[in-house]
This record gives sequence, C-alpha cells and structure tokens, in this order.
Amino acid sequence: MRTEDSGRGASYTVPCDDYVHVVEFSPFDSGSAALLAYGGNQYVVVGTCRFQEEDMEVEGVEFTTLRVFHHALRVDCLAWSPESRLDKLPQLIRFCTAAADRKVRLLTSDLQNQHEVKVMEGHTSYINHLVFEPTEGKQIASVSDDHTCRVWDLEGNETTTFRLRSPGVSVCWHPEDAFKLMVAEKKGTIRFYDLVTQQAILSLDCGQSPLMSADWCLSNTIKVGAVTGSDWVIWDITRSSYPQEKRPAHVERAGNFRWSRVNENLFSTTGCPGKISSQLLVHHLGHPQPVMIGSATVGAGLSWHRSLPLCVIGGDRKLSFWMTEM
Repeated sequence: MRTEDSGRGASYTVPCDDYVHVVEFSPFDSGSAALLAYGGNQYVVVGTCRFQEEDMEVEGVEFTTLRVFHHALRVDCLAWSPESRLDKLPQLIRFCTAAADRKVRLLTSDLQNQHEVKVMEGHTSYINHLVFEPTEGKQIASVSDDHTCRVWDLEGNETTTFRLRSPGVSVCWHPEDAFKLMVAEKKGTIRFYDLVTQQAILSLDCGQSPLMSADWCLSNTIKVGAVTGSDWVIWDITRSSYPQEKRPAHVERAGNFRWSRVNENLFSTTGCPGKISSQLLVHHLGHPQPVMIGSATVGAGLSWHRSLPLCVIGGDRKLSFWMTEM
C-alpha cells in the first residue's frame, strides 16, 4: 500500500536483535564502506553498510557487523570520531556515547584485542546530544538538561563549560573552523560560540518553543535548521536572527532535524518516537510539500549517509533506510 497519507515503507531494512534507540552513520571518510553504529539497551553494534546504489553486486543493503560493544546502560546518543579508520592497520574504531547515568563514554577499539572505555563525569542531568571536533577528533562537546554545554579532551578533562539559559538539545561543530560551536537550547535560542574567547558570537531565535533538535548545514554553513513544536524552521545566518522559512511538518511534536550530507537543500525531520507511527519526512527547500513521506513504527534516531541521499532511523528490532530520489 502506498497512499500518500500513510507514507511509503522503507527502501531497505536490516534486522537487529533488540530495540534500536540510536543510529548514526559516520560523517567521516573511514576508507571503507559507510560506517554505521546503532545502540540499544546494553550494547552498541558497529558495522559497515553497502547499498546497491554504490555497488552492483549488493542486493539492496549488505550490513557487516564489525564488533558488538557491551554498554552498561541504554544508549541515549552517540557520535563518531573522525579518527575511525578501516583502511590502515591497526584499524581504529572510536565513538562516544551518553546514557541516563549522565556520563559520557569514549569507546576505542582496534577490532582485535584492544578495547578501551573512558568515562567522563560532570553533567548533572540528562545528556541530549554530543559531537566530536571534526578535523582531528581530539575534543568532544556535549549538551544537557543541566543547562550546560561542556567540552572535553579525550582524557576526560572538562576544558570549557558554557552556561545556557535552558536545556541544551543539540550541538554542532563547524567543519573547518575548529573554534566555532553551535548550541541549540530548548527555549528556542541557538548560539554560536568562539572556543578561543569563550564568548557567544551570534544568536538565532526560533520565535517559539520547545526547540527539539537543530542542525548546521555542513556543506553550506550559512544554513541552520531546526524543529520547534510541530514546525521546521530554517535560517540564513548572514541575513537575520529570525528564520527565513518556516513550515508545519508533523501533526504532533517534531523530534529530529538533520541536513543531508550530499545536497544542501535536502533535509529530513521525524515525529516524536512513541507514537504508533512516527513519520519520517524528507524535504527539499524548493518544494512546498515533503518530497518523501516514510512511515516507520516508533522510530528513534535519524542519520544521513555521507555520500548518498539516504537516511536511516532505528526501531523495534530493525534499521530502516530510505533512499530519496534527487
């Protein structure tokens, strides 16, 4: 059944052993097929994904598990390090996670017999998002319900703390300028910080709240997008601190906003998980209506492939992938 209302089923699915709470494609070139990590109740699975669009010999999708990492608690968010490499020996897998115990964990493995977990403590409430510094991967930034954004080195030292005025929901690092950080707050403000002066250099205002998720368009960094209430909003940061475009997206609250990595006009939003059917919407800035409506049961997480117009969300014992026609 493919009625417009119910949306279309996934292009591809990969079965999993448990409920998937988070899923992230690595945004970095790891010298192999796309790296993907997904996490559930006490584990993180790391593997590679190949799709028929990039390899004629693959039928649909081919997921190869590299390693299953034990994780003390349910994984709430996850970020990839740019240091992860599969094309050099020793191989290196490095990512960080956050869980309900308010700790950041840095996991490193050579996929042989060396595995290390470093625990970083400091947040006093739930951690909503984290990210690695994208050029060298020697720092991690995290945002929390405790009204802070904290920057850590890989030894677990807190090097910088920004006090926020409401819970931090998203954090993004500039792709070339390692000293610029974007932090989105639940009450509807997005601020850009200079890590050298430790000052806010620019702020954007949604004009409404709650802001649930924001993303910096890394292929064109004058664009910032977010979901707030049930709407998506987009800014051109060179023009105004107020959104340039705003549209209703979801019947109920929206949950996630993510820019595509291959097309600066393509982005996706999801409804809040927990509803019977959480919609995945793919939008194109030139089109008034979503260019694709995907229907997924209780989806969680949202991530785009680094070189294909394809996004993934997690769900009940499966990963669902949607390919968008460009």
